[in-house]
Amino acid sequence: MKQTVSIIGAGFSGISAAAYLASQGYKVHVFEKNAEAGGRARQLTTPEGFVFDMGPSWYWMPGVFEKFFNDFGYRSRDFYELQLLDPSFEMVFGNNETLVIPADFKELCKIFDSIETGGSAKLKRFMSEGELKYRLGMEDLVYKPSLSITEYFTPRIIKNSLRADLFLSFSRHVRKYFSDSRLIALMEFPVLFLGAKPTQIPALYSLMNYAGLKLGTWYPMGGFGKVIAAMKNVAEENGAEFHLNAEVEKIIVGNGLASGLKINGTSIFSDGIVAAADYHHVEESLLSWKDRNYQPNYWKKKILAPSCLIFYLGINKTIKRLHHHTLFFDEDLEQHSYEIYTEPQWPSKPLFYACCPSKTDPTVAPAGHENIFLLMPIAAGLDDDGETRQQYFSVMIKRLEEFVNESIQPNIVFKKSYCINNFVEDYHSYKGNAYGLANTLLQTAILKPKIKNRKLKNLFYAGQLTVPGPGVPPSIISGRIAAGLLSKYLAKKKDEVVV
Repeated sequence: MKQTVSIIGAGFSGISAAAYLASQGYKVHVFEKNAEAGGRARQLTTPEGFVFDMGPSWYWMPGVFEKFFNDFGYRSRDFYELQLLDPSFEMVFGNNETLVIPADFKELCKIFDSIETGGSAKLKRFMSEGELKYRLGMEDLVYKPSLSITEYFTPRIIKNSLRADLFLSFSRHVRKYFSDSRLIALMEFPVLFLGAKPTQIPALYSLMNYAGLKLGTWYPMGGFGKVIAAMKNVAEENGAEFHLNAEVEKIIVGNGLASGLKINGTSIFSDGIVAAADYHHVEESLLSWKDRNYQPNYWKKKILAPSCLIFYLGINKTIKRLHHHTLFFDEDLEQHSYEIYTEPQWPSKPLFYACCPSKTDPTVAPAGHENIFLLMPIAAGLDDDGETRQQYFSVMIKRLEEFVNESIQPNIVFKKSYCINNFVEDYHSYKGNAYGLANTLLQTAILKPKIKNRKLKNLFYAGQLTVPGPGVPPSIISGRIAAGLLSKYLAKKKDEVVV
């Protein structure tokens, strides 16, 4: 008789875990509280014909996606088309000065030379070190469960770690190479995805620069919903079953094991569980205090990555002066970061990001229309209300209109906001965070919330609040790690029964 596994949550990590466990012969059931799979990568389809990616919009580290599909005998192109974006993105500084980042690295080198003496040589050295860290991180570090420091005591890891400036701050690392404020902003912006100020992020994460500027910024045609659908298809082909509108109310515990789930008042037996929902929610709401890894004070001390205020906009005309990705760095990054991490508050002069996938993908908006979302990072846990949302919408749309030099507001035919309260309601997100825990040095690897429950031997966690960390590729990897640990445990228990 097949052993049964239950997975809580059908985001990237939950679907990844489901695919790996189902392929190993387990009877896998995935329980998702929402009406569709995808978690933060769900899509919003409107009657007007717009299709919005509700969350992730940057397809970096394509090798992680390929590794997932390769593990099941597929390639990503068996399911969706990847488009290399050129330009990769555009950065907007004060007085609407811009920096357009080309996909071609040789062209990028020319830009660096035009801005700073010896810029291309500095960039090449920076990228060479970034590539070393990328290989170290993606080949040696991120697939480890981080249950013990001894996992990292290998000659290769120790040797490469000593060469990687691991304990230097990312901010200081960047300034070793560059002095121009625009180049510094360009090199520091990728770590914002990691959820902390560049002064708090380890220099290891220059691997993100290598990923974005050398491996390219891609886009899955049809949006990230196509990636979710592809991964879900792989899991289902291997036998996983998905149950939507199925919110888990409790993890049933007995004899030191997580023996099942209570869903809609019904108890469902399991031999093992992967909790790919919000880690804090699982511990605080689904487990009794004695079965948790952590108590409330632990979470209060954690540094959270930001939440965000998002506006999904359907525009009934095309906008010429806009690329697929545009980053508005026309205000002070230090001030905005201070108002996220040091003194959490709604920002006084926010930075924000505009995504216009209809520039690349005609399927996400009707002909002659644009699909735009605006995203402003904010501190998690702020009071969230409609009046405040509208206030910041006015700030962002005005700056966008000034940049493109044309009116947009009169042409909005669809508008929806999404913020802290929505993250809590839809994902049980701790304090409404959007990106999990910040990847500070003291919240990296073995210092993250453990992927294994210490009290219940067959309960494992996956997702952005545990290893390897925030972002889509790490979430996919997290699901694989959790699946591997649970599979190892179940195989051992099965052998004991046979004996």
